[in-house]
Amino acid sequence: MAVINDLIDRISDPELRRRINDEVVRLQQQKKFGLVFEEHLPEATPLYDVPINVKSLVARKDGYFKEFFRVKRIEGNVLFCEREDDSHEQVELQKNEAVAVALFGEPIYPYLKPMDAVKNAPDSDLWHTLIEADNYHALQLLVYLYGGMVDCIYIDPPYNTGAKDWKYNNDYVESTDSYRHSKWLSMIKKRLLLAKQLLNPNDSVLIVTIDEKEYLRLGCLLEELFPEADIQMITSVIMPSGSSRTGRFGRADEYIFFCFIGESKVTPWKTDMLRDAPESNVPVRWNGLIRNGEGSRRSRIPSLFYPILLDKNTGKLVSIEDPIPPTMMVEEYLVPEGLVAMWPIDKAGNELMWRLYPPTLREYFRLGYAKLGKRDKKSGYRPISYLQSGMIDKIKAGQIRIIGKDKEGALELEYVEGGKSYAPLTVWNRVSHSAAEHGSGILKKILLKRHFPFPKSVYAVEDSLRFVVANKPNALIVDFFAGSGTTLQAVNLLNAEDGGHRRCIMVTNNEVSEAEAKSLRKQGYQPGDEEWEKYGIARYVNWPRTVCSIEGHDINGHLLKGNYLGIDIPMQDGFKANAKFFKLGFLDKNSVAAYRQFRELLSLLWMKAGAIGECPTLKGKEIPEYLILTENKMAILTEEWAYAKFMDEMKDRQDIKTVFLVVDSEIGFREMAAPLKWAKTYQLYKDYLENFTINYEK
Repeated sequence: MAVINDLIDRISDPELRRRINDEVVRLQQQKKFGLVFEEHLPEATPLYDVPINVKSLVARKDGYFKEFFRVKRIEGNVLFCEREDDSHEQVELQKNEAVAVALFGEPIYPYLKPMDAVKNAPDSDLWHTLIEADNYHALQLLVYLYGGMVDCIYIDPPYNTGAKDWKYNNDYVESTDSYRHSKWLSMIKKRLLLAKQLLNPNDSVLIVTIDEKEYLRLGCLLEELFPEADIQMITSVIMPSGSSRTGRFGRADEYIFFCFIGESKVTPWKTDMLRDAPESNVPVRWNGLIRNGEGSRRSRIPSLFYPILLDKNTGKLVSIEDPIPPTMMVEEYLVPEGLVAMWPIDKAGNELMWRLYPPTLREYFRLGYAKLGKRDKKSGYRPISYLQSGMIDKIKAGQIRIIGKDKEGALELEYVEGGKSYAPLTVWNRVSHSAAEHGSGILKKILLKRHFPFPKSVYAVEDSLRFVVANKPNALIVDFFAGSGTTLQAVNLLNAEDGGHRRCIMVTNNEVSEAEAKSLRKQGYQPGDEEWEKYGIARYVNWPRTVCSIEGHDINGHLLKGNYLGIDIPMQDGFKANAKFFKLGFLDKNSVAAYRQFRELLSLLWMKAGAIGECPTLKGKEIPEYLILTENKMAILTEEWAYAKFMDEMKDRQDIKTVFLVVDSEIGFREMAAPLKWAKTYQLYKDYLENFTINYEK
């Protein structure tokens, strides 16, 4: 910095010198330590549903939205534009070759356009959702809908390898771009900042998969964005045969970051993840009674220092005595004739403590939860072990079977089949996680010749989720890099296994593959054309997979063959689940404020109310003065003058959990919402407009 300051001092123009100095100071204050990268801007999303007007920001449909133009005037089908850069070049574009765009960080007013639905559980109110959208704007919407409410986010973001099979998955920037790592970080940071607002700050987990291209930078970024989280990185073998690297080690694994937030924790499972099946004849673990290690000295808890008396000749337990006074020496304790006193003293002579208080230990011996070990011939001591509370709980739950008692009354135990559970290790090596067999293989079984590169094994995703939501049967799970739709299939599989009611929200864009894009352009099609869009990820891969896996058939309607691994669930049975497919669209702010967009916003209100029951639709052109939607557990007052009639019908309607009130005045809203104490209430359209007027670039 001394050199820069010296150069600044040489600037003769005082105003220029001051401005440059101020800018350097600002840059110095931004980041001094940690991960430093360029905050590349802008990214943009096409607004195919938004008409192009004077002052609209547009881009060419056939590009990757790197060049932007401001419309100055329109004559027929010709747009007279000015390039949005320092050149201000005047450019003419044909209307049909341009699309309105929104730069990331600009206010947007989203809605959800229904595209399709699959219903295989008519008696269930559980509805998953797929949103076709650029995930940045979809995340803005999800923050409005579920801020601080999400239990788990699982994402498999672009690995930045430069592959061009599907640009969305890998090729965010060109492989030759000298800023490729910086641009990737800028892209992922924007989305993680929004993801953080989604997660429950008291108990939630963010899961991010990555490979060797960006794992170091991603790790640093996660540390920076989630300083409050406990972060672990898992090594997961996904290609046992290995992927060759010329002149380097073949690669068989990738990495999974787990960011544990608040009280979240890992749930043990039947394997430690280093093997495919639990070990046979695993002995039930008894814990040693003597405590050792830091903080185990007698002086810390004197009441855990007491003698245990054994018969000197037979070695049998005689009694468990009360603690001796803290000032009393062991040598001062009078041992009755014919007995041996055992103390919690290690081989070095350090006075430690037992792990259980005398009354508890006496009860454990009575119940068979504590036992004596082999007798030391020299000292007469016998080590004591006991069952920790977790093991006792497993006995009560039937996971551990009592097969008898030894001659001194201690329980003899064994695990029932599948009863043993392990704390999973940080290296996962399971055949079921192979991406070739259980990622591409399962996708091919469903979609036949439709191609999607490198889908995750459905079992690898299921295991990742199980460890953090096994004890949350109603968890809300989000995947905003959903790709081929593995996460939803994994959630359905997990629900089928344990009877859960977990809900999954997927977000993916509708990019077509590189090869398909070339072919479509030769035929004269452009992004936004129906013939183009039907080959995109969301419509050509994710949604067909979602429908087929739920209904149990392939895309030609033939029943799927085989069972899901490890469980007796035939694939042809599908899943008792429902799913709704939406496309993210954008509304005009003034039209929303004028109450002219209720029909478009109804799906969004359904989502905000918890996506309970089938998404409602309006029949006819008229908007009802109010709606009480029992199946959806929500109600909407659309006309303020109908409030009295609305409240007459809302009396004792404790089944309605969410209420939307269309009212201009905030004071009026508070007065109208006051009687609805049992429900969550929202003011329309103020709540919606204020949320999306905020610039999310923060």
